[in-house]
Amino acid sequence: MAETAKIEFNGHSFGLPVLSGSVGPDVLDIRDLHAECGIFTYDPGFTSTAACRSKITYIDGDEGVLLHAGYPIDQLAEQSSFMEVAYLLLNGELPGAAALDKFSSTITRHTMLHEQLIQFYRGFRRDAHPMAIMCGVVGALSAFYHDSTDISDGYQRMVASHRLIAKMPTIAAMAYKYSLGQPFMYPDNSLSYVGNFLRMTFGVPPEPYVVDPIVERAMDRIFILHADHEQNASTSTVRLASSSGANPFACIAAGIACLWGPAHGGANEAALNMLRQIGKPERIPEYIARAKDKDDPFRLMGFGHRVYKNYDPRAKVMQATAAEVLDKLGVDDPVFDVARELEQIALKDEYFIEKKLYPNVDFYSGVILSAIGFPTTMFTALFALARTTGWVAQWNEMISDPEQKIGRPRQLYTGPAQRDYVPVEQR
Repeated sequence: MAETAKIEFNGHSFGLPVLSGSVGPDVLDIRDLHAECGIFTYDPGFTSTAACRSKITYIDGDEGVLLHAGYPIDQLAEQSSFMEVAYLLLNGELPGAAALDKFSSTITRHTMLHEQLIQFYRGFRRDAHPMAIMCGVVGALSAFYHDSTDISDGYQRMVASHRLIAKMPTIAAMAYKYSLGQPFMYPDNSLSYVGNFLRMTFGVPPEPYVVDPIVERAMDRIFILHADHEQNASTSTVRLASSSGANPFACIAAGIACLWGPAHGGANEAALNMLRQIGKPERIPEYIARAKDKDDPFRLMGFGHRVYKNYDPRAKVMQATAAEVLDKLGVDDPVFDVARELEQIALKDEYFIEKKLYPNVDFYSGVILSAIGFPTTMFTALFALARTTGWVAQWNEMISDPEQKIGRPRQLYTGPAQRDYVPVEQR
């Protein structure tokens, strides 16, 4: 017999079923709470509410654990590839060699954009933010690919998923090229997913572009580390949009818009700007003192996380990757010296230990992206590129879930009670 929890309200006792996942805390099933008790729950930010069942990603913030279909993120980042992780998120299992080749080939064949979309880019101002362009272009895909917008058709959903994963690097690279006034680079099917993106971003038509394997591997890891992160704000936005039956391109565009927020996708840019503000290691004590001062507006960016109350497992991989990239590129960046020293000091400082402010994935990713040559305006666009895989996987899972309904959160109303209208001349 299933376990139940009891709630006492207005002299009545009600039972709430307790649901258990494969790992993680149990949850109370409150779907019938209003019907039985006449009350709702109040949970701003939905931080204590499970809105769905999911087999894709699991996070244990207290222990610093991130699993994709059971596989630890550090193992995937160090041993796998982004294409393998994309397949894993979509299918729940790692692919064999033949399946991986077929999947990678399918993605490669979808990397080109409809030629008319080039005209779409020219409608934006030259100084438009890449995220503004990506929101518009991704949403506009539904106007070009009518054969993959029927969400009730499993084949069309698969085609839409492949198209989104494949075309996002092209869309992001074109946004970057447009800001520079350089010609767009068409995809090269002989290159890997990441190598192709690097060439489209940094290559130019007059000369060949040689992909640096160290940079390629670093970008592959960054994409893996950002591929999915459970029910975060942008993923929840994609699910909420898809609950209405919206087409997949519109849903992913909604996710991009949510990710654009500085509290979500812009954290690595903020962390890099903070490291640049500190400038050199000998100034770190001054800024740590400022961070501890409640009256000082300065805050240490790249430390702490909404979910993780331990060391972000992604940050460990990112730290090693940063060292590899800076060493290979010969970058003598004082920002990285500041980052390493600041991390060591903060990990030993009682203030940060007590508040569980550990370095997160954003602490190092901005340093790496800057060293490779990306401007800070592209950081969130790269995040969106990688996260598209997770969004698509979550979208597919939700569409296939018979329990899902159109999203409709309730509220605790605090406005005026009913009152009668008074004609304007009597007010």
